[in-house]
Amino acid sequence: MGLLSFLIFWPALVGVLLLVWRDDRPTRIGWAAACGAAVELIASLWLWFGFVPGAGFQFVESVPWIPRFGIAYQVGIDGISLLLVLLTCLLTLIGVVSSLSAIQNGRRGYYASLLFLETGIIGAFCATDVFLFYIFWEAMLVPMYFLIGVWGGERRIYATIKFVLYTMAGSLLMLVAILWMYNFGSVSGHATFNLFDWYKFEVPASTQVWLFAAFALAFAIKVPMFPFHTWLPDAHVQAPAAGSVMLAGVLLKLGTYGFLRFAVPLFPSGFAALSDLLWVLAVIGIVYGAAMTLIQTDMKSLIAYSSVSHLGFVILGMMALNLVGLSGSLLQQVNHGISTGALFLLVGMIYERRHTRQIADYGGLFATVPVFTIGFLIVALSSIGLPGTNGFVGEFLILLGSFQARPVLAILSTTAVILAAAYMLWLVLRVFYGPVVHAENESIPDLGKRELATLVPLVVLIVWIGVYPRPFLDRITPDLQNWLGQARRVELIQHPSENCGTLVQAADSLAGRTRNGPVPPMEGGR
Repeated sequence: MGLLSFLIFWPALVGVLLLVWRDDRPTRIGWAAACGAAVELIASLWLWFGFVPGAGFQFVESVPWIPRFGIAYQVGIDGISLLLVLLTCLLTLIGVVSSLSAIQNGRRGYYASLLFLETGIIGAFCATDVFLFYIFWEAMLVPMYFLIGVWGGERRIYATIKFVLYTMAGSLLMLVAILWMYNFGSVSGHATFNLFDWYKFEVPASTQVWLFAAFALAFAIKVPMFPFHTWLPDAHVQAPAAGSVMLAGVLLKLGTYGFLRFAVPLFPSGFAALSDLLWVLAVIGIVYGAAMTLIQTDMKSLIAYSSVSHLGFVILGMMALNLVGLSGSLLQQVNHGISTGALFLLVGMIYERRHTRQIADYGGLFATVPVFTIGFLIVALSSIGLPGTNGFVGEFLILLGSFQARPVLAILSTTAVILAAAYMLWLVLRVFYGPVVHAENESIPDLGKRELATLVPLVVLIVWIGVYPRPFLDRITPDLQNWLGQARRVELIQHPSENCGTLVQAADSLAGRTRNGPVPPMEGGR
């Protein structure tokens, strides 16, 4: 078994063992799940150290599965999926550890669901066979269904059904498009689900529009893009804290990843035909999501709407179709997983103490929980993109890239930056400053060692990426250049003059350094 297969199936194996384990002591069940997730994270670090930037897909495994229909168990990673796999492993471990005291019933099923979810997500990020990708894509629904439906809030059933219906509607259209592509290959004597072979198919331009729309709708719902976002606030508010961390941190990224890996490079003509619509929807989502946060009274709901805005930025950077915008888009996916995941983690901690998420029930917490306040403030500043934090790097590159492509839309999007500062700082003001109005808030305990252990790694990443993003950009840039080459099968690029130096200089500028050495080679190929 290769490293990627281990990363995909190890969490599922641990989940099965938890379900059949006869030891009923709750502490042992939780820590056994944490140990399994820790092994997964350690194994994933081999990807980081063993990955060669620009060498194309690596750690590849390919085994015939159903050869009669051209289906294979085929997995591999490149720079586009590398960071997302690592982020999944980190957030799963944090989610498990943060749940040790929060979950009181059905612990076996709860931890098993988290680990099964991890298997589905990593499998989808690694699959290079389209049939295998669809299996993992659909398999993720099951554990997420149980996490929200069983361990969620009072309206968990409504939120679960809404989440499943939205996702299934998009998935079915994508399935129809997958079947069309397989049949297209069969007619030409090349019946396969191999993604790399599909890249070579010459699908008529008029047909690409429909196929791209089918894939794009599935991914737009998962992101979620405006106007397909309505399931997200319900799901976040009703999900347990770890479920929200996984949902915001990595599950939503499958939508943006799907655009990058499947929809755009497979159907560039279809993408070109619908790009104007996607630009407009992305900008509306950015501004609308930011504006909606201002009227939220529930902290989770506020963070959920902020995610609609932040992920709109991710789509905006992707739409720019230049190296700077794409790099910002991919890096911002990771940043959003770190910052928003940390926000949901912190809200879960305070909810565990007070059993309320209403903003009006708090106030003056800085006097009683100073460490918690400092942690929340750092994460909030990263969420609004303060220089020196990870959020600034991603948003700066996205706005720089999108300004080169559509300056008017980029300028409109910057209004959300101001709104983000307004709603997040207003949240901090209402929750942490002023007098302690409610007597219940006077005796809230501050963060414990276990809670600090889950928060500190995220804060370290916030500062690391904010101050020195280059190790991350170096790993993703060569493969994004290859991606641009795939998308350039038709004349999509409006501004083809971007080059490696632009991105490296931007990274150096963000890090506050002057680059004197030669620009490193960025060429890579599969």
